[in-house]
Amino acid sequence: MNQQITHAPLQFTRQLSSNDALILTDEAIDFLTELVTRFSAPRHQLLQSRLEQQRRIDQGQLPDFISETHSIREGEWKIKNIPADLQDRRVEITGPVERKMVINALNANVKVFMADFEDSLAPDWNKVIEGQINLRDAVNGTISYTNEAGKIYQLKPDPAVLVCRVRGLHLPEKHVHWEGEPIPGGLFDFAMYFFHNYRALLAKGSGPYFYLPKTQTYQEAAWWSDIFSFAEDYVDLPRGTIKATVLIETLPAVFQMDEILYHLRSHIVGLNCGRWDYIFSYIKTLKNHPERVLPDRQAVTMTQPFLSAYSRLLIKTCHRRGAFAMGGMAAFIPSKDAQRNEWVLNKVKSDKELEAQNGHDGTWIAHPGLADTVMAIFDRALGERKNQLDISRDQDAPITASELLEPCAGERTEEGMRANIRVAVQYIEAWISGNGCVPIYGLMEDAATAEISRTSIWQWIHHGKTLSDGQPVTKALFRKMLCEEMQVIQQELGEQRFSAGRFSEAAALMERITTQEELVDFLTLPGYALLA
Repeated sequence: MNQQITHAPLQFTRQLSSNDALILTDEAIDFLTELVTRFSAPRHQLLQSRLEQQRRIDQGQLPDFISETHSIREGEWKIKNIPADLQDRRVEITGPVERKMVINALNANVKVFMADFEDSLAPDWNKVIEGQINLRDAVNGTISYTNEAGKIYQLKPDPAVLVCRVRGLHLPEKHVHWEGEPIPGGLFDFAMYFFHNYRALLAKGSGPYFYLPKTQTYQEAAWWSDIFSFAEDYVDLPRGTIKATVLIETLPAVFQMDEILYHLRSHIVGLNCGRWDYIFSYIKTLKNHPERVLPDRQAVTMTQPFLSAYSRLLIKTCHRRGAFAMGGMAAFIPSKDAQRNEWVLNKVKSDKELEAQNGHDGTWIAHPGLADTVMAIFDRALGERKNQLDISRDQDAPITASELLEPCAGERTEEGMRANIRVAVQYIEAWISGNGCVPIYGLMEDAATAEISRTSIWQWIHHGKTLSDGQPVTKALFRKMLCEEMQVIQQELGEQRFSAGRFSEAAALMERITTQEELVDFLTLPGYALLA
């Protein structure tokens, strides 16, 4: 292992506990320091480029394919190898890195578990550290958990393949500073998971695998490629040992999928349709374009033309390059009520059958109770195959920028607006209380779905839209509804839960980010200030 620490040290903003010391060993801190000193400045430049790109779109320019990378899109090239244990990804489950959840997810009837430090985890310092301990124990096969009733949870033989999702480029880790600034949260997550687990993962025939969220440009993909290559060199691993799947969950990224695959070609194994964040990004990116305002969240399904085009283009692009095209999230939660559960399963079935039929290699679920249903759908579609790389979609007509940007039909209703308020407030309250993955009204909500809820209302207010009953959507209407829906939430949850929670802070944050003139990029940034 190469030791070359000559940089200013990292500063921790809190006293490290004995638990912290299990992860923050001297060697791990040395490795993190190397990453931070090399890659923090380029990350800052990438975030600046995002702002400049958004300014151009705000001024009227629409996102499009890039002329200067035409040769990459037209060239005949493929990504490098895909490891054996990632060849079959027909069902993947996602969830935060809490101990019991990690065990249940790895034991579910799925091929892959995406352990999440991003949208389904509120990055409270203790939870981030405990998450790293939990994943280390899972990799080593020693993880167990005993609940209050004495029930013991342990790994079954042959658990799912573990993939770690790190925080997005925009998120800092405020408890670790370098040169007076918080370090990138994603670098912290990557450094700790990679450093503590690469040996054990490789020894059991797997490897250090990652999901990369919120990518907007191929330059951001190239930044990660450089990080992966540096990490491999640091511990003398062959190039391409680290593998990543990139979520295409921002509108700018859908126009650069070939370029993202190309710049990560030694390390990438596929792209994923992160549909909820993609809808949020459509709203956020086109926020100044009144003709592209979305309707109620419930109307924005994968059958809408702009989302169907996104799914089909992702499959065609990935399969041409030998990469997997992963489907999106089923956010439904099974119900104990038989009638409701039948409705849930039928919704999930129709969604997943469409993905399998389109040619996706696998898909996401948020709850183990959906695993058998979704596995059966992909088993039927795949037959003897491990994936659907053979489905090229070559006969499809080329998908144009106008199809990817097509306005979306549907109503804006009072009930839709009120539902948005209730979901967003309850999610924000949970998040600032340290819980990033919350069942609300039969759906597993994470940051992405809360983002859709609050940005939709901001957009309706900003462009002076009206609801289907003729009411103009104004700040005053929103504030009135917020007040009324807070009472509904209080009635639904009960006085005890409501009073013990942080609902007034959540409502204040919701009010601020929904009514201010400039749209806040991510609710998790102001939310992080309210988190330990």
